[in-house]
Amino acid sequence: MRVAVVLPRGCGFRPDRANSMETVVRTLAAHARSQSAVTLICDADQATASDPRLLTVPPGLGGRARNRRIKALLETLQPDVVEYHQQLKSASDLAAEGPPATYVLYRHTRIKPPRHPLDAWRYGRRLARFDRLVFVSEAAGQEFAADYPALADRVSVVCNPIAVEAWRADPADKEKLILFCGRAMADKGLDLFCIALARALDAHPDWRGALVLGDWERHQAWADPYLGLLDRFGDRVEILKSAPLEAVRAVTRRAAIAATPSRVREALGLTALEAHAAGCALVSSGRGGLREASGDHALYVEVDGPDPLAAALERLITEPETRLALARSGQTFVAEVHAPEARAAQLDRLREAWTEQARRRRAEAPPRPRFSLPRLGLPPLGRA
Repeated sequence: MRVAVVLPRGCGFRPDRANSMETVVRTLAAHARSQSAVTLICDADQATASDPRLLTVPPGLGGRARNRRIKALLETLQPDVVEYHQQLKSASDLAAEGPPATYVLYRHTRIKPPRHPLDAWRYGRRLARFDRLVFVSEAAGQEFAADYPALADRVSVVCNPIAVEAWRADPADKEKLILFCGRAMADKGLDLFCIALARALDAHPDWRGALVLGDWERHQAWADPYLGLLDRFGDRVEILKSAPLEAVRAVTRRAAIAATPSRVREALGLTALEAHAAGCALVSSGRGGLREASGDHALYVEVDGPDPLAAALERLITEPETRLALARSGQTFVAEVHAPEARAAQLDRLREAWTEQARRRRAEAPPRPRFSLPRLGLPPLGRA
């Protein structure tokens, strides 16, 4: 079995700069049964050069130029499976032009439903180039299958792993700290959290808050007014903007309570897994894959307004036994259900099946086309 894992543009394999997707790829690669069979491809300027399984392409290339470099590497590697993470268009172009293999799109976020028939045709055309499509939750996979029923039989699911020992803290030895960790945008419920946190800090002067905000530069104009609601608390509120992974891990370990009040259907919710692993009691919207991330080990709230979130925070603050029980059960749950060994073994089994599929394809004569476009009954294009 030979597997090439391709990371999208701008992604690398350096622990000090890892985003959530890179962290998932790194964790799965570290626990793969046949690590020597897996080669990772990413941009050179982000890479850890000492990793023997790593191949790089020059940084800053456009999509076509980067794909040409990747294609050349694949021609040399001759992998059975090409597993391209996240970026649909670049991955689809490579699947159409690359050497024979089983081509897999591995999505860490949802594929949004088509808005109109042209959308459905355009995205369906790109998606049909893949032999398999991997999603990080059953919720995301089922949503995709409903939106693109012709491709439903290509869907596989591998939930994100969490390396609990890298995050673990004792739930009984926590600061009175309430944490939000996510992008600084409305979809993540940052506004709801700021309002609910302000109420909690007013009612409980011995408690504090912490916000770890991603994509800060992009969302600053929207987020600033809501952060302004917390200015009066001074140093009782910590705000980390676009922080490195180690800083995120450190503050999550300290927090007694964490919140993921997302308004959107999350693909899974890696921040929820991290909060559980660090021994936080979690309040969650439960939307999309968030319920798979937490099981029965979170307080689920509606996020149409701040009141349910504020009430849940109040309950966890005033009921320390409930808070501690929830934190401990959540930590145990993710250690058992989302363990890297279990998720990597799940992916190993899929890769082995995909390898057999690729080898059967190579044995066919003549080669079978990977996809065909639907006939829409449109007139041929040409000059008038």
